[in-house]
Amino acid sequence: MNVLPFQAPPPTSDPAPYAALLEGLLEATWLVDGQSRCILAVNAAATRLLGVPPEQLLGQLVESLAQTPEDALFWQEAATDPRALLNSETMMRHADGHLLWVTRRITFIAPGESALPARGGYWLVAMYDQTRQRQSEDEREALVAELQATLESTADGILVADLAGRMRSFNRRFAAMWGIPVDLLRARDDEAVQLWMRRSVCEAGAYAARLAAIQDAPLLQSSDIIKLLDGRVLERVSLPQFSRGRPIGRVFSYRDLSEKLAASQRIEELAHSDMLTGLPNRRALGERIEYMKAVAKRESGLFALLNVDLDRFQQINETLGHSYGDRVLKEVAERLKDCLREVDSVARVSGDQFALLIHQADARGAEHAARRVQETMSRPFNFDTLSFTVTCSTGIALFPGDGSNADELMASAERAMHWVKESGRGGFHFHRPRKEVDLLSRMRLDHAMRQALQEGQFRLHFQPQLALSSGQVIGAEALIRWRDPLRGEISPSEFIPVAEESGFVVAIGEWVLQQAVEQASAWLRKGWRMPVAVNVSALQFQQSRFVDTVALALRSSGLPPALLELELTEGILLGDAEEALHRLKALAALGVCMSIDDFGTGYSSLAYLKRFPIQRLKIDRSFIQGLPADASDVGIVNAIIQMGQALRLHVIAEGVETEAQRDFLARAGCDEFQGFLYAPALDAAAFEERVWRSGKAPPGRSGRHLLGGLLG
Repeated sequence: MNVLPFQAPPPTSDPAPYAALLEGLLEATWLVDGQSRCILAVNAAATRLLGVPPEQLLGQLVESLAQTPEDALFWQEAATDPRALLNSETMMRHADGHLLWVTRRITFIAPGESALPARGGYWLVAMYDQTRQRQSEDEREALVAELQATLESTADGILVADLAGRMRSFNRRFAAMWGIPVDLLRARDDEAVQLWMRRSVCEAGAYAARLAAIQDAPLLQSSDIIKLLDGRVLERVSLPQFSRGRPIGRVFSYRDLSEKLAASQRIEELAHSDMLTGLPNRRALGERIEYMKAVAKRESGLFALLNVDLDRFQQINETLGHSYGDRVLKEVAERLKDCLREVDSVARVSGDQFALLIHQADARGAEHAARRVQETMSRPFNFDTLSFTVTCSTGIALFPGDGSNADELMASAERAMHWVKESGRGGFHFHRPRKEVDLLSRMRLDHAMRQALQEGQFRLHFQPQLALSSGQVIGAEALIRWRDPLRGEISPSEFIPVAEESGFVVAIGEWVLQQAVEQASAWLRKGWRMPVAVNVSALQFQQSRFVDTVALALRSSGLPPALLELELTEGILLGDAEEALHRLKALAALGVCMSIDDFGTGYSSLAYLKRFPIQRLKIDRSFIQGLPADASDVGIVNAIIQMGQALRLHVIAEGVETEAQRDFLARAGCDEFQGFLYAPALDAAAFEERVWRSGKAPPGRSGRHLLGGLLG
């Protein structure tokens, strides 16, 4: 406390008796003279409170120590009204400068009311230090404010209750979440608030019972889901509140799960639904099949699965655009739903592929459903000014004959659908189990093939090709062979279809090409000029880098292109005629020879054959076996030979096993043949022994050169 210097009036009497009297008081006390307003006496408590020695206080005018306007007004009023009283909280300054909060009481003592000398009266100023209490209150208020701010900052609704269930605190989020009026909360009417909350939930009885059970167990931690009448869903988490290790109440936190549940439900719907058509997707279809399977087993019933694939749908996307394609898919989805019964269901399992699950259906019921699908799809699609028809291919699988679970049934129906595609599209077909094909065995065979290529288990054999006119060997067809360490010799007819199905035939084909040209190059370095024919699969031919692969093989081996022949199937040439023609011209520019293998087993267009740079036709062995007795084979072979002659193509027959077959082919005008009549496919060493050491192909000359320089 800063004491202002002033000239105090001389005391009118000795203050010692006053000080002795004040020391008996517990509060910090001043005794002020009623006439002079000077401090006559102070007790030790006052000097400790202000940190000022008594001599600095005695004789001071009390107005000089007034710290607030309230004090100044009081002493002004006391000058005219000695009966004035003051009882309030105020601030005083300690000698070191810090402020003190005190409760201050000023009381007038009239003459004769005390043992003090009778004069004009006295003022007794009593002060009680409230600084620590005030600091504690400020800290408590700050803590409460922080806690309230924390409660308000959370996204959860918070309600704090005591052990009796009475509300002690809450945040605005709690009030808004439950829609409780502000006035009701301010009134702190616990019963009214609880009644409001019970009336807001769907099952008020169960809610009240659960809340009572929670309150009866002070240490219980709980989590509950509460459904409100307005459709929202709340999660209530209840935790006990502790103070000094003892439970004093409970904290309830409420979280609105409505949006989260709606999002989860939407995610679940998306996981089971097709976004474009709104139909169930493949995952949902699998679950429905499993459910229907359980029902069928319980009721000894049947059901059918139809796989419906749109024919040439890609043309719609490429011609009209994907927006029209999407409109078609939506329309197809509606048509399929309309042609089903209520107990049946339809799903979209891929881009243009749908599946129909037909309840309680045997083969006849499945056929009726397939016919309804064909009928509804036969109606034209009309969009804007466009009108067109979209057909579909349908495969049918029956439970349990075609599969014991969802995956097997879907695979069976899809295989049946592909059979329809391969047979011309626009129809339906039942799945026919291929008992001779073990899918697991095919997987193992595919894996074994890949290992065989890495471990060098494949090898090449060469079957001689001879000129019918001279009997000279004019070429060799390279044929792959495989001896597995465990299975022994595996026929190409067994592993090549598996390789084509898995796509591994591309890697095998490249290996055969590389090995064949290297062997032909090795023979050429020995002075033996022998053309080598290599079979090319459809998938291998369609590779964008196929021409580059051929060129690289020739370049790395040093083999003249004229000594390489590529045998192509009719299907390769007719799949995309323009692209095939472009690729064939590129191969012809390299200088290689090309032939059509297995001619007569597919559909050939003479218009295309005229355009393709083809040098030879190979008659399939299936037409040779019946020669010369089978009239049909005779007619087909004669027709192929005559057509080859008309197109100025050489014709070679494969699979010749008898002299009668060879003689017939020679009379019919066939140019060349190969088959067991002369030799089976031989390894390189056996081929050299058989061909060159027998004199069938003179060293340094090629049999095909003897035919007029066909390849050179």
